[in-house]
Amino acid sequence: MRSVEDEDVCRVCGYTDGSRFFEDTWPTHIICDCCGWESGTQALGLEGTREYRCLWLGQGAERFSRGVRPKDRDVLEQVRNIPAHSR
Repeated sequence: MRSVEDEDVCRVCGYTDGSRFFEDTWPTHIICDCCGWESGTQALGLEGTREYRCLWLGQGAERFSRGVRPKDRDVLEQVRNIPAHSR
């Protein structure tokens, strides 16, 4: 059963493919196909997450996984999905 504390949106880039980055507030340690961020990387915290996001965007928002490419990808629309507590 899905909990309110489940997150299926990447805190760095806003990408979602239905995978859960957090379940019941616990990280699942999956790696985002879009930006390469691993949920639960404690060293990142909020400040580190923001820095990673800026670095990723500054380097052209390249996809981490070359095999997964939505045809109509809009990075600006995607980052609007970032959870408010991670901005």
